[in-house]
Parts: sequence; structure tokens; C-alpha cells
Amino acid sequence: MTTLLAVLAWCVLWVLCWPIALLALVLWPFAWLLSLPFRLVGITFGALFAFLHALLMLPARLLGGSRPRPA
Repeated sequence: MTTLLAVLAWCVLWVLCWPIALLALVLWPFAWLLSLPFRLVGITFGALFAFLHALLMLPARLLGGSRPRPA
């Protein structure tokens, strides 16, 4: 759905001001390449925080799993 909205916005931009639309079309891959390291850092930190959460919650999961479950 967001891709469709982006294409529609680009088409509107093309009708209103085609030089800016062409510039956006040419510069978009460079913007994507510049944002790629930040995405990788975000994925890494997300995985690190998930691992720390699982590690800190492990004792509670181990102790909580030994009780009988209510019916």
C-alpha cells in the first residue's frame, strides 16, 4: 500500500514539477544507499536488545514453567 502511495505521489509531483520529480527519481538510490548502514545498525541493536531481554527473562521463565498450569 505504501508503494502505491509513493508512486501516486511521484506522479502528482511529475505533473506539478517534472524537474524535481526527475531529480527525486535519480537521487533515490543514493539516499537508499546512505540509509543502509543506519538500517543495519538498527537491526543489530534490535537483535541485541531482544537477546538481552531473553537472557534477563530466562530465570523467570524457568521458575514459572515449574508450576502446574491452572485448568
